[in-house]
Amino acid sequence: MPLRQRLENLPVGQKLLAALLVLLTTVLLVANLTFISAAYWISQESMAPQALQTIGRLVANPSLVSQALDSPQAAEALLKELDSYSPLRAAAIYDGPGDRMAQLQHGDHLKLPERFRHIEAWRLTEFRSNQVIEMPRPGSAPGHLLLVASSELPVAFYTGTLTASLGILIFSILLWLVIARQIKRLITRPIHELEELSRQVTREENYALRAPRGNHDEIGSLAEAFNTMLSRIEAREQQLKRARDDAQAAYDQAQGLAEETRHTNRKLELEVQVRSKIEKKLTGFQNYLNSIIDSMPSALIALDEQLYVTQWNQEASALSGTRLDEALNQPIFLAFEPLKPFLPQLKETVEQHSVAKIERVTWIKDDEARHYALTFYPLMGGAGRGVVIRIDDISQRLSLEEMMVQSEKMLSVGGLAAGMAHEINNPLGAILHNVQNIRRRLSSELPKNQEYAQQAGIDLDIVNRYLQSREVPQLLDGIQQAGARAAKIVTHMLSFSRRSNREMAPCDLPALIDQAVEIAGNDFDLTIGFDFKGQAILRQFDPQLGPVPGTANELEQVLLNLLKNAAQAIHQREDEREPGRIILRTRLNPPWAEIQVEDNGVGMPEHIRKRTFEPFFTTKEIGQGTGLGLSVSYFIITNNHKGQMEVQSAPGAGTCVTLRLPLAGSQAALPEPSKAES
Repeated sequence: MPLRQRLENLPVGQKLLAALLVLLTTVLLVANLTFISAAYWISQESMAPQALQTIGRLVANPSLVSQALDSPQAAEALLKELDSYSPLRAAAIYDGPGDRMAQLQHGDHLKLPERFRHIEAWRLTEFRSNQVIEMPRPGSAPGHLLLVASSELPVAFYTGTLTASLGILIFSILLWLVIARQIKRLITRPIHELEELSRQVTREENYALRAPRGNHDEIGSLAEAFNTMLSRIEAREQQLKRARDDAQAAYDQAQGLAEETRHTNRKLELEVQVRSKIEKKLTGFQNYLNSIIDSMPSALIALDEQLYVTQWNQEASALSGTRLDEALNQPIFLAFEPLKPFLPQLKETVEQHSVAKIERVTWIKDDEARHYALTFYPLMGGAGRGVVIRIDDISQRLSLEEMMVQSEKMLSVGGLAAGMAHEINNPLGAILHNVQNIRRRLSSELPKNQEYAQQAGIDLDIVNRYLQSREVPQLLDGIQQAGARAAKIVTHMLSFSRRSNREMAPCDLPALIDQAVEIAGNDFDLTIGFDFKGQAILRQFDPQLGPVPGTANELEQVLLNLLKNAAQAIHQREDEREPGRIILRTRLNPPWAEIQVEDNGVGMPEHIRKRTFEPFFTTKEIGQGTGLGLSVSYFIITNNHKGQMEVQSAPGAGTCVTLRLPLAGSQAALPEPSKAES
C-alpha cells in the first residue's frame, strides 16, 4: 500500500500527532541550519577579517620584519610562529621585488600567487577572507605578508550546537507527549465515543439513545447534530408505525371486500382456468410436434394448396439459408429457390394425392456439391389440402456406395495384377533359360559344341570372332539383364499384391523404404520427367532406430502411394531451376518411430490439405487418380498400426508427410546417448 494511502487511512488523532511531529522536526532542522548558517556568515564577514588584522599587526613588528626579509629561512621561521593560529588557513611572504619567499599551508594545499603583482587577480577567484600586510624595511622596498582565513568553524562550535539541538529535541519530545495526551482527551476520545454510539444505534436499532454533550467545539456540534438526527429518526419511526397500523386496518377491510367479491367471480375464474388449461395443452402439443419436426435430420417443409409455406423446420433453414419467420406464408419458389424446377411435381402431388420421389439432385452448399433425395407427400385434413416436402442428404451414402464399388474394383485389379504376374513369370523364365543355353552352345570349350561344329565344317573360333565383331554377346547380356530386371519387378509385384495377414512382425524400415523406392522407380508413369535412381532421393536414416513392429506389405503400400504423390507434385512444378528432391527420413522419437517423406513440389493450399484423407477427394485429372490412396494409407496407419499420420504443406514450399508407428517396449525405453558417447 502506498505511504500516502496509509496516511489517509490513519485515525484523526494519529494524523494530528503525525502532523505535529513533522512540524516540530521541521522547526528543529530549520533552526539548526539557520543558526549554523548565521554563525558561518558572522565568522566569515566579521571574525575572520578581525583575526587576520590582529595577526597582521603582531607580525608587522619592524624587528621581526627586517629579520624575516633577510632570507627564505628567516621567512619560514616567521611563518612557523603563525602555525598555531587556528583561524589561519594559509600565509605567504613576498620580498621587496615581489617574489614569494616562503608560504604556510593548513589542510589541503591552496594555490597562492608566485608574485606579489598577481594577488589582485588571485583575489577575484578566491572567496576566503584574506589580508595583505605591508612589511616595511628601512633602506629598501617593503615586503608583503598575505594571510588567508580558514572557512571552517571551530569544533567547539559544532559540539555546542549538537548539545543545544539534543536539548531542544528532548524538550520537543516532552512537549509532543503532553500535546498528544491533550489531543487524545479533547479530540480522539469524543470521536471514538460518538463512533461507538453510532454502531450501537445501528446494531440495536434503538433511536432513543443520545450522545453526551461535550465541549463547545466542532465535535460538540457534531454530537448535538447527531442527537438531532436520532430524534428525527425516532419521530419518523413512530409515524411509520402509525401509518403501518392504518395500512393494516385498510388491508383487513380490503380483505373483507375481496372475500365478498370472490364468491361472485368464482364461476368466471373456473371458466378461465379451463380455457387456460386447454390452451396450455394445445400450445404444449404444438411445441412438442415442432420439437419432433425440428429434431429430424431431414428438411421438412409443409405447403398449403397454393404452395405457400406453412411449416418449416430447422434443417430446412440450415439447408436453404432462410429463417422460419422469413419463410412462413411465402411461396416455396421464393423461400427455397432450388425447388422451383419441381413446381409441376408439387402441384401434381396436391391435385392427385400421389407420392412423388426424386432420387437424386445436386445442390451447392458451402462451396461443395451435395446430393439430396426429394420426396413429396400429399397432405389432407380439416385445414385443407397441401403437400409435405422431405429432403434427405444422401451425400455420405453415395460416397460409401462409390467407395465399395471402387474397393471392389481395386480388389479385382489387384487379383488381375497377381494373375498377370504369374503368367509373365513363365515366358520370362523361358527367355532367361534360352539365353543361358545360347551362351553355352556358342562356347568353344564344350566338347559337344566342337563335335557338331566339325560335322558341319564350321570353326567355332571364327564364329565367336564374328559374333564379337557384331556385338552379339553384348546383346545377349542386355537380354539377360532386362529379363532379370523384369523377373525382379514381377517378384516385387507379387509380394506387394499378396494380401496381408496383418500379423505384426519386426520390420527394417530402411530396407522397406528402399524396396518401395525400387518399385516406384520401375513404374513407367513415374519415370516420365523424374528419375528415382538419380541424386533426387536423399536418405536420412536414424542409426538408433531398430526394427519396428508392423505389417511390411501394408507399410510398403503406404510408402509407394506417398512416393507417387511426391513425384507427381515435383513434375507439376513450373520453376525448373531447382532440381526435384525427395527426402526420406526415419527418426526415433519415443514412444514413436517416425517416417517422413518430404518433397519440394508444388505444395497444397490449406483448404486442400485439410481434405487430403477424405475418400475419393482428389485434385488430379480424370483418370490420374481415384482419391483413395491417402485415405487407404491413413486407414492402414491409424487403424491397423494404431499410429498417426499428418501432412504439412504450403503452396510453393513442398509437402512433408509424417508417419508415426508405435514402438516396442525396448525401443520406447531406449536411453539417450551420454555426452561421453556422443
